[in-house]
Amino acid sequence: MTHWKRPARSLISWTRLRAPKAIRWNPPTCWATTSMAKNPNPPVVSGFLNLYKPVGITSMDALRQVKRITGQRQKVGHGGTMDPLARGVLPVCFGQATRLMDHVVGGVKRYRMDITLGTSTTTYDAEGEVVKTGDYEGLTEETVAEHLRPWVGVVQQTPPMYSAVKVDGQRLYKLARAGVEVEREARPVEIHSITIVKFGLPTLTVDVECGGGTYMRSLAHDLGESLGCGAHVSDLERQLCAGFTSDESATLEQLEEAVNGPDGWQQFLFPVDWVLRGLKSITLGKQAEEALRHGQAVTPDRPQLDAGYLEEYRAYNSDGVFLALVRYDRPSNAWQPVKVLQTESPSPYAPASV
Repeated sequence: MTHWKRPARSLISWTRLRAPKAIRWNPPTCWATTSMAKNPNPPVVSGFLNLYKPVGITSMDALRQVKRITGQRQKVGHGGTMDPLARGVLPVCFGQATRLMDHVVGGVKRYRMDITLGTSTTTYDAEGEVVKTGDYEGLTEETVAEHLRPWVGVVQQTPPMYSAVKVDGQRLYKLARAGVEVEREARPVEIHSITIVKFGLPTLTVDVECGGGTYMRSLAHDLGESLGCGAHVSDLERQLCAGFTSDESATLEQLEEAVNGPDGWQQFLFPVDWVLRGLKSITLGKQAEEALRHGQAVTPDRPQLDAGYLEEYRAYNSDGVFLALVRYDRPSNAWQPVKVLQTESPSPYAPASV
């Protein structure tokens, strides 16, 4: 595992471990379907697809195309809504992986965003109508960085009117299209860092690393309001989502080409436990495995003194098959099941001793 230090120009100076590259995993041969046309009822698969969503379609549009290409119709979802303007990493969950979708939605995300100063729009991006213009001449990189700095940390952010947030049961974007603007409550979001990677006028490029629920369009709009000249997003790419990176993503075109290839589209699947690989793991015996599969707590042979209070672990059987996400309850000296999954194949992320 290598260390990665953020460039010194970042508004927040910190060092973190880079997520390890995915281990290439060969799914069971029973999953090697060819195309939906040849096999209209393919077996249900489980795993994650790291999809690179193109510009111009919604996350649901992309998901519909994935379903069409793979033939998978049941238990398929995506791990985070993206605007049509945005491109980049969109994790897709299949089968048992949908049980772990919250670990993707709430995971750390990284964006590269172009912000154009001098113009504010109704949608906070380049697709909306211009509602404000302002003078940006004379602005320096130092001035812009100073106005970005307050947005690093846990901050209150108001979602844009053109968003999927619901108010009184109605989507904001539907109200906006009808010409209705409503009061939106600010909500807490966490922005880990904002880095200016390229400065120019009227457009600058920034890298933003943040938690789930953060709106890049609101960040750009709020910067424009703070500077007094207005601003909007002119380009947006999600480069990281819960450990999935754009470097290891697959496009819809690659997915379609792989359907009739020797390895099938399943060559792009990540195992269901991939999103939990940062957690510690345990191996259970046959009797404990049976109990856990039935949702029962499991008592270890001895107290787990190194386990933190209610710390979550990955549980595997002696063959390396991922069984469940468990939590250690020290008072009762038991592994409590959090999410039990029905998987059958050994995982490359099982404990090395297996």
